[in-house]
Amino acid sequence: MPRRAVDWWDAHQVPLLLAAIVLGAAVGLIRPQLGPVLEPGIEPALMALLFATFLGVPLVEVGRALRDARFLGSVVVANFVVVPLVAGGLSRFVADDPGLLLGVLLVLLTPCVDYVIVFTGLAGGARDRLLAAVPLLMVLQVLLLPLYLLVLAGPEVLSVVEVAPFVEAFLLLIVVPLSAAALVQTLSQRHRAGRLVEDTMAAAMVPLLMATLALVVGSQVARLGAQAAEVARVVPIYVAFVVLAVAVGMAVSRAARLDVPSTRAVVFSAATRNSLVVLPLALALPASLAVVPLVVVTQTLVELVAMVVLVRLVPALTVEMHRRLHDRSRGNLHDQDP
Repeated sequence: MPRRAVDWWDAHQVPLLLAAIVLGAAVGLIRPQLGPVLEPGIEPALMALLFATFLGVPLVEVGRALRDARFLGSVVVANFVVVPLVAGGLSRFVADDPGLLLGVLLVLLTPCVDYVIVFTGLAGGARDRLLAAVPLLMVLQVLLLPLYLLVLAGPEVLSVVEVAPFVEAFLLLIVVPLSAAALVQTLSQRHRAGRLVEDTMAAAMVPLLMATLALVVGSQVARLGAQAAEVARVVPIYVAFVVLAVAVGMAVSRAARLDVPSTRAVVFSAATRNSLVVLPLALALPASLAVVPLVVVTQTLVELVAMVVLVRLVPALTVEMHRRLHDRSRGNLHDQDP
């Protein structure tokens, strides 16, 4: 792959990602009959993207990051203690509509395990530590989601939500790409073919992310347009969630005294949700809850726009927070001087 082309799309990845969203929306609206054709391509595209993401982080770094109990604890507290409180409060604004309520809870209660690693890397965050947390995040959300839904939506919801799509998503989107990445990294230590695969997938990261976003938007936007008035109610909820989740990530990281890269990773983990993984789960719901996949896709669209902003904003916020903490610490030491 020409080095000049790779450098160009790496430097312009934010506008390229927005262009992919616009292209997907245009195709889905102009040719709505293509939606069902595009939908089966989401999962393979996501698997390829995650393979490239996992391949870009040396597994030795992941093993080192697993020993960082303070970081892992911060990610767990942010996503499974504080964020559920935020999601529960925001969901009350659509508590009168079962479909909207289930869609909002389904997506806001499940932390992202895929492109969050990409955006964390773009913002200079500790993507190796976040990658190490991915299996834990996935297992915990599978175990805790039914409990959260029981408390926040009622027992009748559990009768229509199946766990099987989550297990399938974990195997296909986490276990398979991660195992393949480990195999290629091991191979690359001895054979040139392994290094070639690593270089090729690293160069293809931006096109893969563009393809995934275009497929998701293109496959769902026509359905979204048909129920735009109803689904529009959740947009302010998702915007408010991003703002509050960034504050949660910053507060938890500050309390844990994490460094700047780790703080950025916790912020992105708190702010990004598992929309691409829960979409198959939403699509498996009965016809009476057909609005749920649209609610999930709407969150994806809001979140992606937010990510474009946060990639630029979070680095500045985290540096400023740590500068103030440093200044305050120096001030306290100065006050203690005789």
